[in-house]
Amino acid sequence: MTASTPTFTVERLSFATLTELPHSWQAADYRALLTQLNFDNPNALSEAELKEMCQMALTDLEPREAAVAVLTYLFPEELTAGQVENLAHQILTERLWEENPDLPLHRGFYQATQLLHEALNGTFPSVNAVEFQVKCTAESAADLAVFGPDAGERATAAAPLLRLLAVGLPDNALLNRLYSDHLADYKFAEAASILWELRAVEKTAESITFDVVSSAYWLEDFKYADTYTAPTHADASGEEAE
Repeated sequence: MTASTPTFTVERLSFATLTELPHSWQAADYRALLTQLNFDNPNALSEAELKEMCQMALTDLEPREAAVAVLTYLFPEELTAGQVENLAHQILTERLWEENPDLPLHRGFYQATQLLHEALNGTFPSVNAVEFQVKCTAESAADLAVFGPDAGERATAAAPLLRLLAVGLPDNALLNRLYSDHLADYKFAEAASILWELRAVEKTAESITFDVVSSAYWLEDFKYADTYTAPTHADASGEEAE
């Protein structure tokens, strides 16, 4: 299909390695999980106490039982009880946010392992994610439309941004090896599951700066990226994708 392919100058402004996803566990989450664990009156706890009490409640369980509790809380609709039981065994040793084939669940698997690893003193795999800011400067203001009407919307901006980021990675990077066809084509639904968080933090007439959070599994090598130019395109919608 024929579509415009605007070219951008891509500049990595910052890069950090994370063990905790920003804002992934809020006070409401800890209270809800404590309630699920039959903790007596979690609403009486101060916000400063919630994380520690939640971790203590998890340590009272066997590791598999703790995993069942956390996965049940995070995936009330997405997983059946049987699936939770199976995954509770796997999450003890496997990095599900990397190895499980269901990409839309990866962020939740990371969030679960993050809490379980810290609460149970390393019984679960260690976690590592990345956060960085990247500035994308267009040749003309109209080219910014490739990221969608609201460039901070992950559903529309993820695919064109990931096509730009892939150019800054080595040719043998996992993203380029596994998704070469998606990067070149006009349908990359998985992009929004690879970029776990995506925010437009600054906009000018011809540029946009994104804050990105993802798994180190996909984008750790972007820390080596120098400033470069690359083309991109948006996913096709509806009948255009056929």
